[in-house]
Amino acid sequence: MKATKTKFVREYPINASARLLYPYLSTPSGLSQWFCDDVSIDEDKVFNFYWDGRNHYAEMTSHRINRSVRFLFLSEDKSHISDPSYIDFSIETSELTQEQYLKVIDYSGEEDEEELEELWEHLMQKLREIVGG
Repeated sequence: MKATKTKFVREYPINASARLLYPYLSTPSGLSQWFCDDVSIDEDKVFNFYWDGRNHYAEMTSHRINRSVRFLFLSEDKSHISDPSYIDFSIETSELTQEQYLKVIDYSGEEDEEELEELWEHLMQKLREIVGG
């Protein structure tokens, strides 16, 4: 039986320029400050997101400088799996108000939407404190 995955999509207003924000979304040092306990990257460019004492391997499958980044999660042995979880960050600006938004797409096995809501609110709070937004 295959676990169903949830696609959690939210936009969070954030008061920081794309240039300031992007490194926090795309580099191990930036991500480890707000997103998880630690992040490293190996010589094959595989990211290791470390949460609650466990390794989660991911590949950066797409990125547009100062615009967006996507991490595709891999298996324990760093190989590709069918229907992988992923996290997608994109920095968007409202044409109307010129406000910046961070759009998050979290595609994962986490089914409890309230839990995801709380988790991302908490993460965004941390990120805003760091970038001053």
